[in-house]
Amino acid sequence: MFKPQFTSTSPVGIFDSGVGGLTVMHSVSQLMPNENIIYLGDNARLPYGTKSKETVISYSIECLKFLLKKKVKIVIVACNTASSYALPFISRLTKIPVIGVIEPGANAAVSNTSNNHIGIIGTAGTVRSGSYARKIKRKLPEAKIYSKACSLFVQIAEDGWADNKIAKLTAKEYLTPLRESRIDTLIMGCTHYPILKKTISNVMGKKITLIDPGIETAKFARAILQKKNLLNKSKKKGYRKFYVTDTPNNFHVVAERFLEEKITQVNKIKIS
Repeated sequence: MFKPQFTSTSPVGIFDSGVGGLTVMHSVSQLMPNENIIYLGDNARLPYGTKSKETVISYSIECLKFLLKKKVKIVIVACNTASSYALPFISRLTKIPVIGVIEPGANAAVSNTSNNHIGIIGTAGTVRSGSYARKIKRKLPEAKIYSKACSLFVQIAEDGWADNKIAKLTAKEYLTPLRESRIDTLIMGCTHYPILKKTISNVMGKKITLIDPGIETAKFARAILQKKNLLNKSKKKGYRKFYVTDTPNNFHVVAERFLEEKITQVNKIKIS
């Protein structure tokens, strides 16, 4: 058990296997602009989705340890694979709250649906894991769930092609079967996908509600901090610090696109 050392001005810690979790960070920044945030992208070992459960747990423990050394007051696991495999384990290693993106996203879908037909899109690994489906079924046993792996969306988002012809054609190819399945709610079950929200919405139509687990996770984090009286009461915008485990390469470019703000420094670190 790692002993926490923090105050209300301590940072929010977020980790992911790469850049996708930056959309979660963006949601946290929008909802709680005065919070200090530390982001860790374990890009030396991405993707987590192809690794074994044991390996993902091991990597997640190392990410958790790094963030705890930074005296964070809450940890957000902004990676669907780590949320599915490692969250139940690493949340027992510290007394500070450790939350993932799957449960808040699943809960929002259950609350929103009126016909119990829910769609899930994600990477092949997330869809194969059934993690969202299990959470939904626990809350809404009668739910009809339709899942689709949309792996190409990740590269499209990182390349900045979210609104171009390639994105539109790819979205149409992936999503047309879901649109015809009578769903009224669709979970964007990969942290890259909110970048393509407009394109996805255009294909699915206005009657289908898109659930962004990053936004729901940010709301959940705020509720936890509020309950524990740990919200940062400063009126100033909080600091943002970025750490990666391999050469940043295009991290700056993708981060600025995902966060819609300038990034001044990215620190390369070793955690293993």
